[in-house]
Amino acid sequence: MIRPRYLAFLWVVATLAGCNGSEDTPPLDGRGTESSARPERPEQTEQTERSPANQVPLTRPVREALGRVIAGLDERRLDVDALGELGGSEDPRVLWLVADLLRLFGTEERRAAQSVFTAITGVALDPDDWGGIRNHLIAGDTPAYPGYREDKRNLFLRIDSRWKPFFDDEDSLIDWRMVDWGGVLMDDRTDGGPGRRCYRCIPALDDPPVTDATGGDWYPEDALVFGVVINGEARAYPKNIMEVHEMVNDELGGRRFAMPYCTLCGSAQAYFTDDVAGFRPLLRTSGLLSRSNKFSFDLYTMSAIDTFTGRAISGPLLDAGVRLTPIAVVVSSWGAWKADYPDTTIVAEDGGVPGWRYPEDPLGGRDDNGPIFPVGDVDPRLPVQERVLGVVAPDGVTVAFPVAEAALSLEAGEAVEYDGISLTLDGDGLRARIDQEDAGAHESFWFAWSQFHPDTRLWRR
Repeated sequence: MIRPRYLAFLWVVATLAGCNGSEDTPPLDGRGTESSARPERPEQTEQTERSPANQVPLTRPVREALGRVIAGLDERRLDVDALGELGGSEDPRVLWLVADLLRLFGTEERRAAQSVFTAITGVALDPDDWGGIRNHLIAGDTPAYPGYREDKRNLFLRIDSRWKPFFDDEDSLIDWRMVDWGGVLMDDRTDGGPGRRCYRCIPALDDPPVTDATGGDWYPEDALVFGVVINGEARAYPKNIMEVHEMVNDELGGRRFAMPYCTLCGSAQAYFTDDVAGFRPLLRTSGLLSRSNKFSFDLYTMSAIDTFTGRAISGPLLDAGVRLTPIAVVVSSWGAWKADYPDTTIVAEDGGVPGWRYPEDPLGGRDDNGPIFPVGDVDPRLPVQERVLGVVAPDGVTVAFPVAEAALSLEAGEAVEYDGISLTLDGDGLRARIDQEDAGAHESFWFAWSQFHPDTRLWRR
């Protein structure tokens, strides 16, 4: 049973934050009707420490208990007594830091942390459910407390001190409540490639060697590629290679671009990087996540990039108002892609290192059962891992097309159109156009698209 005082506190801070719901018109589905299945839930918004809800002061005993928890980390221990004091505070905002601690300690400490959660909320969790606290907090849009960023900074810089520029930008748009550690460290190499490894990082692949379609006979016809076409030139990026590197910086059709691939979100996206006035971004993987999405950054300016939207959210690129221009990424089988684009190139089998071989299935079905990192509630209109093609129209309206349904319609000769957006088969994948112009669409899991675009409209067959 959830404690009444806990619910009362959430109501107070929600009122202060101005998040008592929205008067926006409900999103429409593909048949032009209101989608009544969509839940009423607060939109996740960027939250800075200047937000009203964050200014509700902590009591002195709670602040002191938090200080003892942080200080205990110097001795690589969790101060259980201090945690107990937090559990008696009835202030759910402190649970954000408690949830952060769960990534650093073993079962015994996790149970102590979860007892704090139960003491405050009245909700019991499975001891092995390390993400349960964060899922609960995200779903309720629980605000952070004053000083949370600094406390999280003290915690996370013990993992990788190179994240310091992200934490130190007080004017960033980073919502630190949503940021998790993904279990790997920063890739800050200036020259990326499979033979240039980094310690515990996910190494980006810069300007990989390519072959023609015949040279790509090593890759199975039915295996997936991420296809990109720029100025009439086509290139295929094998999915198994992208699962290892998760980031490519490349040149095609005379243009520079980056392709981050968030395996957790099932989302390969591409952005031009040569049209940013005064900058030449080189994207890397930070080792952090935001709502299970890859937290990318520009190596030259140490600016954080929202991978899902291409928007700079910290550093000089934020100051310059940068939002990267998207490029369409088509998910197709290799056989169908090269049939449609016989002049395509494909990344070489060895990625540039003679004798190097990539596993056929690096992830081994890791994401088959849903998100493995916390994301809060998921829009129930589709299954969480349903693949959708997401489109952002010029007027800001977002539309999701379930991939399987859209492909069936197109293969049956039926038109797939919605609000000026039309889909066509490309290889055996999908491409979206608006007024005959490419819409820069990409695929992702439904949970990811719907949480970053909560007002998305949904086409149905």
